[in-house]
Amino acid sequence: MADQLQIPEHPWTRSTGQAAAQMDVSPAAGLSTDQARQRLAQYGPNELAAGRKVPGWQKIVRLLSDRLILVLIAAAVISAVVSREWETPLVILVVIALNTTLNYVQEQRAENSLEALRSSAVSVATVRRNGVSVDVPRTEVVPGDVVLLEAGDTVPADGRLLEAVRLQVAEAALTGESQPVNKTTAALADPELPVADRTNMLYMDTDVSRGRAVLLVTGTGMDTQIGRIAHLLGSTAEEKTTLQRSIDQLARLLTYVALIVVAVVFVLGLLRGDSWEDLFLTAVSLAVATIPEGLTAVVAFTLAMGASRLAARGAIIKQLSAVETLGSTSQICTDKTGTLTLNEMTVRRLYTASGRVFRVSGSGYSTEGAVLSADGRPAPALSVAFLGFALCNDASVRDGVLTGDPTEGALVVLAEKGGIDAEGARASHPRIAEVPFDSDYKFMATFNRRPADKESGQGPGPGNEVFCYAKGAPGVLLERSQFIATAEGRRPLTSQDRRRISDEVTAFAERGLRTMAVAGRPAQEPLPADPDELRDSVAGLTIYAVVGIMDPPRSEAAEAIARAREAGISVHMITGDHLITASAIARDLGITGEAVSGAALENLDDEELQRRAPGYGVLARVSPEHKIRMVRALQADGAVVAMTGDGVNDAPALKRADIGIAMGITGTDVSKGAAKMILTDDNFATIVTAVQEGRGIYANIIKFVRFQLTTAWGFVLIFLAAAAFSLAGGAPFTALQILWVNIIMDGPPALALGVDPADPDLMKQRPRPSREPLLTGRRIMQILTMGVVMAAGTCTVLYLAPQMYPENAGDPLFATTLAFTTFVFYQAFNLLNVRSANGSVFAWQTFTNRAIWVSLAAVVVLQVLVVQLGALQGLFDTTDLTSGQWFLALGVGSTVLWVSEIRKAVSRFRERETLPA
Repeated sequence: MADQLQIPEHPWTRSTGQAAAQMDVSPAAGLSTDQARQRLAQYGPNELAAGRKVPGWQKIVRLLSDRLILVLIAAAVISAVVSREWETPLVILVVIALNTTLNYVQEQRAENSLEALRSSAVSVATVRRNGVSVDVPRTEVVPGDVVLLEAGDTVPADGRLLEAVRLQVAEAALTGESQPVNKTTAALADPELPVADRTNMLYMDTDVSRGRAVLLVTGTGMDTQIGRIAHLLGSTAEEKTTLQRSIDQLARLLTYVALIVVAVVFVLGLLRGDSWEDLFLTAVSLAVATIPEGLTAVVAFTLAMGASRLAARGAIIKQLSAVETLGSTSQICTDKTGTLTLNEMTVRRLYTASGRVFRVSGSGYSTEGAVLSADGRPAPALSVAFLGFALCNDASVRDGVLTGDPTEGALVVLAEKGGIDAEGARASHPRIAEVPFDSDYKFMATFNRRPADKESGQGPGPGNEVFCYAKGAPGVLLERSQFIATAEGRRPLTSQDRRRISDEVTAFAERGLRTMAVAGRPAQEPLPADPDELRDSVAGLTIYAVVGIMDPPRSEAAEAIARAREAGISVHMITGDHLITASAIARDLGITGEAVSGAALENLDDEELQRRAPGYGVLARVSPEHKIRMVRALQADGAVVAMTGDGVNDAPALKRADIGIAMGITGTDVSKGAAKMILTDDNFATIVTAVQEGRGIYANIIKFVRFQLTTAWGFVLIFLAAAAFSLAGGAPFTALQILWVNIIMDGPPALALGVDPADPDLMKQRPRPSREPLLTGRRIMQILTMGVVMAAGTCTVLYLAPQMYPENAGDPLFATTLAFTTFVFYQAFNLLNVRSANGSVFAWQTFTNRAIWVSLAAVVVLQVLVVQLGALQGLFDTTDLTSGQWFLALGVGSTVLWVSEIRKAVSRFRERETLPA
């Protein structure tokens, strides 16, 4: 029978004995094999619930449910039923199939890239089972397991500490706190303590940075804190992207236009006495002409090309439309630790006890760097301070890789920069006793045996064989010090010295630096055996130096933020770290705005937060709920919000944002699952590159929309004119001719627009409004004007062709063929027009896209084949044209270019007139 265990509701309020008793386990022996099996059956594997995988057929159904595609399907069905011919419906269905395939393949590629990004390694945990320590897969850890942890281990589940020896745990992934947290086993009285203050609890996916521990598991899988956030993540609604909303808006507009035009043509046809069958076929032609069936395919291609370019630069796009969303981003909410910073503690300043300040160069755990004098005077002998930092330390750094506490790692690196070989010093100065760091007394001390003087062959002398080194909070060590180190030797520490050093410590703290002091003194043997007496003996010290430590900003982050500001994008730092530290980093990076703590949001209602949110530069000590509120407040003001992060605590806001961006290296699986884009290089600068890419993509999509809607509008006007004036029997083009124009012009030429180089000044423009439609008033006027020019020229050719060429007047296909060819040339010249809203075609930028010229050449060749090749004439209802007739079509088609050039010249002149003198 399964063990129906009742897990205590607030385990941090229980003593270690009570917690073990309630979990029905002996801490010394752990669970038995049978107990572990029963509990695994009861509580399930120790893993987060995987999101439901969407079957391929559902993805295809979703793609086919697009409004534009549904209209085309309806057109194909009507054509097949009425005409009982296969050519037109088959071509329409082929276009639909190509579009669907392109979208589906790109989505699959993105999913496969994400799976490759995730680690496939199976992690294990060391637990006590049947009285012995064994390694088990992390997924088999169950409530009641006794887990053994050491520095460098990842906590496999939530649990209550049974033993903790000098234990510090990095909880940045869960709470956003950049500094490791000291942990103890003492019971806590408050059952409502927030996660960050439960000092006797450890949580899944946090890391042990120092010490060792024995953990009693109280929660696994979805019953952990990470599981709770995963539930919150699941309840956060996903929003459609800006592009999706714009495409939907355009689809509705074009559908209404198609219905109106079809109705008008129907009425005119009935008045003229046309048959219902002919009118239905004309309606199919009109639907095909009005609906830009290539829109979704070209948009997908353009986005896919952008996604491929971004992948090469360090970003994985999970949804194609997310690329475009980045381009309209106006607000970036970013985590600090590991995103804007290196997540590697580094000593930046050193203040000697005698009063000199030194700058320390280099970043992270690389030993490249030096201690530099700010006043030009040579540095004094600081070896005793560097030696103290190296010896009173448990961390090690090899080849830039840290093992142990990040702050201690920073001190090891400082010692190395100062010329001390930390590992060699520890070997020659063996540690014989220590006072471990504790948050109650805020210092650590070691007692090391000093080596003999190699020059004299003598030791340090009687009573001087052991030396005590201490590091810790400056205020604490000052209280325990009586002397100060100077270049001339030590001297008594005066009250003035204490004030001076305290003032410098305050100045460091105001700059966001974490301060640490080092001191020492000779020690007398024998050393006290009692730990309290040994701790009390750490007194009468000589203070050597104080250092300022920080998690340094990424070198490229400041430049990226400056580029974002130039592009009209505001950057907000949202972090779980302390306000002073976060504010200092923000100043260094150039993030402007008010700095407040998350607690300040608690006093603001949603309306007030919406008013203040754009002005916040830093939000510190925040919870996941604060992040979501901030994102919502910015979105309510009409902003397109990007949220970056790497921790579990970032995931709900990543999903709620318009574009969630997770870190691929340091990011948790939960954050990657919530994001729409993943940075494989964890580089904030890649985001700004993605913004530029997104803006360029949107600009290219606008070019294509202008191009294709001009074609559709031209077709509509031609059909209306033909119906009103009985040109070509009211049906100047067949459905296949319309599809041919759309395929050859919306194919290679339109795809070439998708890779058009971005405007060099694109990142100097402000983000477009989030609610700006694809078709602004100015764009609509351009489309209408060009459509009128195309329709007027084509209808003129259709009407005058029999009179201009009486020898061909008897051929019923001649006038429509000449008009059809003229309209194709219109599209070729209009393709050059739309590449720039105001720039002339007669400029060097016209020749920057080789693909457009190749595709235009291909269009001319294909049109010649359709018109002149007998095998294709029957399919497309065309007839031969002479060279003179071809030149006539070319000349008439070029008129759209000259009209556009006049409009652009006028627009440029007006812009120059409005510029200040």
